[in-house]
Amino acid sequence: MSVVKINVLTVHAEQREVLEQRFASRAGAVENSDGFEWFELLRPVEGTDQYLVYTRWASEEAFQAWMSGPMQAAHRPAGESGQRPAAAGSTLWSFEVVQSTGPK
Repeated sequence: MSVVKINVLTVHAEQREVLEQRFASRAGAVENSDGFEWFELLRPVEGTDQYLVYTRWASEEAFQAWMSGPMQAAHRPAGESGQRPAAAGSTLWSFEVVQSTGPK
């Protein structure tokens, strides 16, 4: 059963472009991971300053393997990378896919 992880990022207006550029330049950071199924970066339209980072994985184990390996390199602390974080905070939501459908 697939699992979905949604990272809820609080991003102030002046940091939106920075966040989006960083995600755009991360090519291959997650796409080549075993068990990876889908990614979307969702920009808020109105009423919130929270972006949603949606990823779908074949299993919890696949997600945890990415978290303990490739994700660590892609998300170095600001002091190590020299970049200030674009997000002011984050929360991780976890879901199991119970039903799914697509276009016919």
